[in-house]
Amino acid sequence: MNPRLTRQELLRRSAAGGALLAFPSLLAACGGSGSSSGGDVNDVLNFSNWPLYIDVKGKKHPTLDQFTAKTGIKVNYFEDINDNGQYFAKVQGPLSQGDGIGRDIIVSTDNDRPLGQYISQGWAQKLDKDLIPNISNLIAAQQHPPFDPDREYSLPWLSGMDGIAWNEDLTDPVTTVDKLFTDPKLKGKVTVWGSMGDTLGLVLLANGDDPAKVTDAAFAAAVAKVQKAVDSGQIRRFTGNDYADPLARGDLAACFAWSGDVAQLIADNPKLHWNIPDTGGIIWTDNMIIPTGGSVPTASTYMNFVYDPKIAAQIAVGTSYISAVAGVKDEAVKLDPESASNPLIFPEDQTLAQMHQNDPAMLNNADFIEQWSKVKGE
Repeated sequence: MNPRLTRQELLRRSAAGGALLAFPSLLAACGGSGSSSGGDVNDVLNFSNWPLYIDVKGKKHPTLDQFTAKTGIKVNYFEDINDNGQYFAKVQGPLSQGDGIGRDIIVSTDNDRPLGQYISQGWAQKLDKDLIPNISNLIAAQQHPPFDPDREYSLPWLSGMDGIAWNEDLTDPVTTVDKLFTDPKLKGKVTVWGSMGDTLGLVLLANGDDPAKVTDAAFAAAVAKVQKAVDSGQIRRFTGNDYADPLARGDLAACFAWSGDVAQLIADNPKLHWNIPDTGGIIWTDNMIIPTGGSVPTASTYMNFVYDPKIAAQIAVGTSYISAVAGVKDEAVKLDPESASNPLIFPEDQTLAQMHQNDPAMLNNADFIEQWSKVKGE
């Protein structure tokens, strides 16, 4: 179904994957809400991101501290994005009224609906590329995505892969979606994502269908498979990023999980494992955008900073996710020689050959979205 791909070709396809989606940003009252697209660089940057998605040392984020030391700009960093749809629902009201949301940067994914909506609705501001000379380090594969063909409104943060995680103390290896959905030993100890693209992409592959070309019949079969697992009690609930803590604590035996998350959780619980399902995985890219009300100069200054290969390497090594910045591998090897062989940061062709793209038509099909909402009990 999926011919062998190189990393460059896979990322090119990821960037060209279709009508991408935006992830929501949370309301906050801690500055930045009055920022505008013009004017000077502010002395504070308000940045919303997903959990487990930046370098960490103790309770510090080294690259944020380095940014502050270099620029004098303090960063208020919020790990308040758990699910694309949930976050979008929280911010679309003020954004639709032209109001700020207290954020200068939010991170949104190309594997869900909102990203394209932020841009098409005029809720994302244009980058100030004069302040981002390091944009020249953006790899060719990511330069012209369909939701933002000239990268006027967005820059990739990191890319990752959809797969399955499990706790070896609670189950033997879970390498297939079918085992996750039917093994009686896992009943009530399983979660899947609320994101249609992430969850149904893996289920379509498990059914032998191509997530890049989804028919009505294939979609119906995938939804029915999830519904059966929900009705039987196999699936405990639908999650966003909030599967991470219960997985780490041993409250979950297995779940759908994003690649870099588990690599970080293993540091505290070596009994955790992650793999691409035997039938294949899904690859995606998260993107930084500047929402209405955010400071374009301040956000653009930060984007330029993280597109320095030395900084991008720290973030990639610290998260075990894939960078879109050229030259990262050389810098990563200087930081940690073993990172060169980390397949989550630098996937080999064998890994990328198992990756697939979701059909943009599926992600934006109103009937499909309604069916998926019913499965989730919405």
